[in-house]
Amino acid sequence: MQPRTRADLARSLYDALSAGDRKNLDQLLHPDFVGEIAEGMPFDIGGKHEGAAAMRRNGWGGIARHFEARAEPDNFLEVDVDRLVVTGRYRGRGRSGGALDAAFAHILTFDGERISALRQYTDTARWRDAARTSGVVQLDIVEGIATLRLNRPEQGNAINEAMASELNAAVKAIADASGVRAIVIAGSGANFTVGGDVALFAGTEPDKLPGRLRTMIDGYHLAIERLTSVDAPVVAAVRGAAAGGGLGLLYAADIVVAAHDARFALGYAALGLTSDGGNTWFLPRMVGMRRAQELFLLNRRLTADEALAYGIVTRVVSDGEVEDEAYGIARKLASGPTKAFGATRRLLRQSFETGLTEQLGDECESIVVSARTDDAREGVAAFADKRRPHFRGL
Repeated sequence: MQPRTRADLARSLYDALSAGDRKNLDQLLHPDFVGEIAEGMPFDIGGKHEGAAAMRRNGWGGIARHFEARAEPDNFLEVDVDRLVVTGRYRGRGRSGGALDAAFAHILTFDGERISALRQYTDTARWRDAARTSGVVQLDIVEGIATLRLNRPEQGNAINEAMASELNAAVKAIADASGVRAIVIAGSGANFTVGGDVALFAGTEPDKLPGRLRTMIDGYHLAIERLTSVDAPVVAAVRGAAAGGGLGLLYAADIVVAAHDARFALGYAALGLTSDGGNTWFLPRMVGMRRAQELFLLNRRLTADEALAYGIVTRVVSDGEVEDEAYGIARKLASGPTKAFGATRRLLRQSFETGLTEQLGDECESIVVSARTDDAREGVAAFADKRRPHFRGL
């Protein structure tokens, strides 16, 4: 059997990327594969990704989370014994923006019949134009408080690909911003979020639904991970429905304020689906295994008072006071020792997985680190002076 040419191997790479064929990608990519995405790409996708797994998740995966795009190669030019230049166009659209049509040049490096490196050059301005958001997630930062508002009120703030993409980008913007000391998550209209966009699922061809779900949920899960790791405490304000994967935003929050009219449900059993949004990890830890099993298997809906009794929400207020209460709490948190809050958030979340000896060691290291902060010095001095501390989040 004749060995495949480098052009044949390159075509197989583009076919595998288009089909999401991980098995073929693993066969094509060298164990020491390095990918370089063009600097200037939106959503911080650009840069070096060392290893096939890193490139799949953060390089090509980053593109897939924010764009529905396909690389269409036109020309294959051998430049030396182990390199091939491929030119063509990316075509598609941003998941929360407009159409994409951008030229590319890829330099592929080969080691035998495996691809050991890919360097991408492309018109990044066209990618940025295609990435412009549709406003289904609104981000505002005012006086140290960041507000994330889900903004598809006519659809109950149902989570679709655009919302997952914009939410992930907004949370990253918060993580990168200086001076954010508290975060409020809320929904426009009558609902927090009804969860995944079931109408979108129903309108998707059955053979395409798994790939669509993977892309949407991958970005959404990254947003939840980032929310749990930032220093700024998170407050959620819940009106109406909070359901399905949307509950993950409540789990990422530290304080959850719910209106009396709020209702909480999982809903997966009715769709014949399993869970996302961290439900299977967070919920048993919050409510206990037996209650979690009941909520999953019997699809029980909880009232706001029941969610309070279960430990899913922190407090229940009248329907018209939810956001006022949430912002009052956020302002109080924003005046606190932000770095100490962040360390405490992480210690609490890891405590379910950490043995006592390790947790005690982590507590010791954490308090030593926090003792070096300006806020710790201010807190100790204020206590000694019998005055209220003035924390700056430093």
